[in-house]
Amino acid sequence: MPEHGIFSTKFSSVYPLYVQKAERKGRTRAEVDQAILWLTGYSEAQLQQQLQRECDFKTFFANAPALHPNSSLIKGVVCGVRVEEVQDPLMRKIRYLDKLIDELAKGKPLEKVLRQ
Repeated sequence: MPEHGIFSTKFSSVYPLYVQKAERKGRTRAEVDQAILWLTGYSEAQLQQQLQRECDFKTFFANAPALHPNSSLIKGVVCGVRVEEVQDPLMRKIRYLDKLIDELAKGKPLEKVLRQ
């Protein structure tokens, strides 16, 4: 079965869309970054390196230091798909990230978005 197209999509091309979505709803780039750092374990400098390298989603998540242990608490529907039911591990990580950005954009407090 061929890989889903999002796996080879450059993370750096989607990142500005995440930021735009959040900023349209009064959130900040810093909050988007905080959600990404929480999920992936990257430091701010490491995130900037990944953006400069223009890696794809597959590489972005493969290089991530560690998925947050509470990421399994991310539940709900994104793009019509229930996050917790996604079978492919990489697609689930991408959906986790999508869900975090959605929750930010919907005005959920950052502490709740980050499952704290």
